[in-house]
Amino acid sequence: MDGDELAGAERRVWAAMPEGTRTALAGLSGADLRTLLLAVARDRAAAVRPSEVVRRWREDRFVRPAGADPRVLARVEARMWQLLPADVSGVELSPVVPVGTCSAVARGGQNRIVTTMRASEVLSDPTNALAVEAAVRRRRQSEVHLAAVHRVLRAQDFGAGASAHFRLFALVSSARDTGSGGTEARLLVRHLSYWRTVLAELAPSAVPQLHVTHFDDQVVRERLADTVRPALAGGTVPLVDEPGRTRGRGYYTGCALRISLLGGDLEIGDGGLTDWTARLTGDAKERCLISCLATERLVDHVVH
Repeated sequence: MDGDELAGAERRVWAAMPEGTRTALAGLSGADLRTLLLAVARDRAAAVRPSEVVRRWREDRFVRPAGADPRVLARVEARMWQLLPADVSGVELSPVVPVGTCSAVARGGQNRIVTTMRASEVLSDPTNALAVEAAVRRRRQSEVHLAAVHRVLRAQDFGAGASAHFRLFALVSSARDTGSGGTEARLLVRHLSYWRTVLAELAPSAVPQLHVTHFDDQVVRERLADTVRPALAGGTVPLVDEPGRTRGRGYYTGCALRISLLGGDLEIGDGGLTDWTARLTGDAKERCLISCLATERLVDHVVH
């Protein structure tokens, strides 16, 4: 449901509760509130019958299995791991992260996140979690390059037939600013070169492309022209300017990336420069680049 529908539903529920309920619940400590919610969940679960589980399995988009062949998916993702540079650290993320991770790191709406009763939320984007891990590691490393593949779950409705959960192969890099956009250019070349290698090997016949959009940062714009584009010149996967893109403005800083097949018609990945590790570390000199690819979208076009 959208924001207005959600607000209306909240008003309806609170109006049906005894007077003072909201104030009483708001006054509970985190531990006491979790105890109360877990007790309610236990009582509700005790009333569930097997037939209800089967019905929910058929109808609930959150729990239905994915349609991808796991053998093909595992093979493709294994090759993507093999193609990663040796200095990229793999991270096996937890299925949950601290509540507020998405909204605090990426300023995403909590209504799109599946929140648990234990002060956590189901992982909805591995780049958020990797940015937190990168910020922690930056205390002892000069720069950090991380990768993870994870099945994520999102609460928003993607339309009829679309799954609420899907796998993402994600990269996050964080390093200190060296001035004149040099760090940003180096990170962009690193990520784009990796995705170009993946696409050229796994889906060369699907007309793969990499796209870049500049967002109002003159220094980044100059480094795209004199460093990034020359480094990505040639090869079978072109780097295409996408000046008309507006999606991601404000979410990304400086520039955004897009990964596509079928000549740009099928988007399978996204990314861009962010201020996430700068905010997480409290250091404005931190630079962070994120990018990810939906592996289930890729597998249908992989050369077997």
